[in-house]
Amino acid sequence: MKKIKIALLQLHAPNSVEEALEKGLVACKEAKKNNADIALFPELWSNGYKFFDPKNPSEKKHWLENALTDQSSFVCEHQDLAKELGMAIGLTYLEDQKEEPLNTFCLIDMNGKIVLSYSKVHIVTFSMEQYCASGNKFEVSTLETKVGPMKVGAMICFDREFPEPARVLALKEAELVLIPNCCIFDDHRIAQMKTRAFENKIALAMTNYPASHEEANGMSLIISPISFTHNESGQGKYKENLLLKTGPEEGIYYCELDLDEIREYQKNAIWGANFRHPNTYAEFVKEGTNRKFSPKKIIH
Repeated sequence: MKKIKIALLQLHAPNSVEEALEKGLVACKEAKKNNADIALFPELWSNGYKFFDPKNPSEKKHWLENALTDQSSFVCEHQDLAKELGMAIGLTYLEDQKEEPLNTFCLIDMNGKIVLSYSKVHIVTFSMEQYCASGNKFEVSTLETKVGPMKVGAMICFDREFPEPARVLALKEAELVLIPNCCIFDDHRIAQMKTRAFENKIALAMTNYPASHEEANGMSLIISPISFTHNESGQGKYKENLLLKTGPEEGIYYCELDLDEIREYQKNAIWGANFRHPNTYAEFVKEGTNRKFSPKKIIH
């Protein structure tokens, strides 16, 4: 068995980059004490997924001044710690660039190297996230672990509410998708994520903020792709794929995934890329939608 232990860092939002750094390093050390292989932060950990009053220019200026680069001490100190601990860290931050900042995730491996950098594609443009730029691609990278290499991709929050990102990552042979999050989670969104894992044969790990955040309520998740086993007669038998659902409280929550089981399932289960007919899917990549989005009141 090749088991990977994931730590979901469901932490109270920090009030500054400095607090995020200090609290984040402490949480990662605690995760390692509990033998975690990967520690995953919630969305925009560097500023606690906080924005500003658009009517107050000084607040926006302060928000932009706290955007970071991958050369910042915030990122570099997490890299140093990942190498010291021999543990991968999924870190999130507001990334500085010339125009609008990016909502960014970086995966630091156990040697302290950034092996995956991803910026949120599906920006929530009907909220304060409209002040962030959108990323433009979904990538999968190889993460070296104590049990060998594994293929890892990433989505951020709103990305997981669309079927296409998970499918793209699956087509790029992802085994695990890490999902930093900040939103109110409910049964519908849990069902979405269970479906994403099931239909694509990929494992998902999602970290949300606890209920102390005005836009979150905990319910961080780990979901296996393995939705069926065989009964004694060789027929498919239902298996629950929701492995972990946290409560609303702050905490570090743990769950193991067996890579050998996932890989065996990916080889043999009928879902995922099997039996696709991509020549019939042209409508999926056309610009525009069938119905215009012009709501009187946004429902989300």
